[in-house]
Amino acid sequence: MIRGNKRQATGSPSPPSPHYEELHSTIQNIIRLEFSEIQAQLNSTITSTIQKELIPVRDEMKEIIQSMQFMNAKFEEIERMQKSSTELIKRLETENSELKSSIENLSIRINNIEQQSRSNNLEIQCLPENKNENLINTINQLGQIINCPIQEKDIFHCSRVAKINTSSTRPRSVVVQLASTRLRDQILAAVIKFNQNNPQEKLNSAHLGYSAKKSPVYVVEHLSPANKVLHAATRIKAKEIGYKFVWIRNGKIFVRKSEGTEYVVIKNKNSLSKLK
Repeated sequence: MIRGNKRQATGSPSPPSPHYEELHSTIQNIIRLEFSEIQAQLNSTITSTIQKELIPVRDEMKEIIQSMQFMNAKFEEIERMQKSSTELIKRLETENSELKSSIENLSIRINNIEQQSRSNNLEIQCLPENKNENLINTINQLGQIINCPIQEKDIFHCSRVAKINTSSTRPRSVVVQLASTRLRDQILAAVIKFNQNNPQEKLNSAHLGYSAKKSPVYVVEHLSPANKVLHAATRIKAKEIGYKFVWIRNGKIFVRKSEGTEYVVIKNKNSLSKLK
């Protein structure tokens, strides 16, 4: 009896019963279902939580996108305005350049007209002033002194003119309007010849009947205001850089550095600045 029982204990195990397998399968299914529900609940909870947390983020992103769209629109507007402004500036610069050129051309034309209107005129500088002076007689005496008779009928007008520099102590200049440019040139040539022939006693106030202190008197072409300013600037420049000769002929200003050198016509301040 004892031996028989030992043989049964050490033999192969008996197979599980069908009831056990069914129970095992049911438990697994229950576990799967519970796990699926838990996972679904967890996913739902996570999704809900994330969505709740993302709501302000989405709102902020929406605001950022709207801000960027606004900024982009503003940038494009500024870019268009800048482009328009640049084009306007270029157009204004072109118009300004054209206006400057037109004004310069008009100034030249006006100056030429003003100078042409003075083509018959002489200007007598540094002639002493006298309350009882008779300028017509003075001009006649000038013609006698320089050996170039000037008749009264050849003098259309004669008067003193206002000073450009009111602080100057020089007497007001006398402007004489003559009958022709030819007579004007003859008088100018006669004055130059007289001064050359009398280097120690050039034309002065005593020659013209002024008994007071003797002072030099100059007879020159009557320049337009613009040419007068340019002539004064030319004389200053010529002195600074050592040009020996400065003269006027027919309203034009000439300079020459020394005898034998080429003369230069001074048309404006630009040509004056080129002198060396």
